[in-house]
Amino acid sequence: MEEVAQSSHAGLVEKVANYLREHIVMDHFQPGQRLPERTLAVELQVSRTPLREALKILATEGLVVISPHRGAVVAEVSPADIKEKSYVLSVLEQAAAELTCINASDDDIAELQALHYEMKACFLRRDRQNYFRLNQEIHNRIVALSGNSTLIDMHANLSRQLYRVRYLSNQKNEKWATAMEEHEAIMAALEARDPERVGRELRNHLGKTWVKYANGEPVE
Repeated sequence: MEEVAQSSHAGLVEKVANYLREHIVMDHFQPGQRLPERTLAVELQVSRTPLREALKILATEGLVVISPHRGAVVAEVSPADIKEKSYVLSVLEQAAAELTCINASDDDIAELQALHYEMKACFLRRDRQNYFRLNQEIHNRIVALSGNSTLIDMHANLSRQLYRVRYLSNQKNEKWATAMEEHEAIMAALEARDPERVGRELRNHLGKTWVKYANGEPVE
């Protein structure tokens, strides 16, 4: 019974964290906005204990700031923070792509290509929502196929912190065609099993993120 209770509690905390994370990412909760525990507990029909644990998870991800006087507040991320984090993310994905070229099976690469074709179909239909979802899935899959658990964990943490900016920017990206061309180049390098080339293409693609953000341009 105790193990079931613990499992149930952990599942509830995860569910609450996912709900709050999604609402922060989609700008339903905006930077600087307080997240009142009492109101949220009533809305989500949970006690304040799992809610507080969920907020602590989001705090470790950099999405929420918890202070003694204000409680939980949606984190405000400056262009300088985005610049730093996007740079590190690009380095991690470059390393992951190089490892994936070496470690991934032919079936793994074929699956990535299939996801790429789905994403391209969304691009042609101008379906931004599913394009973005598949885009993130491709990037995450490339990292997962690297086989390096430390790299995977670090990437997941940074990705969560940058997800909101990239999601919102995707909704108004005026350079969508360029981003699509860059993804074509990444996939071609993966299929060619060229670690140096794929690393360079991915780093080039992601390295532009902080530049565009700092200049007030949309981010892919």
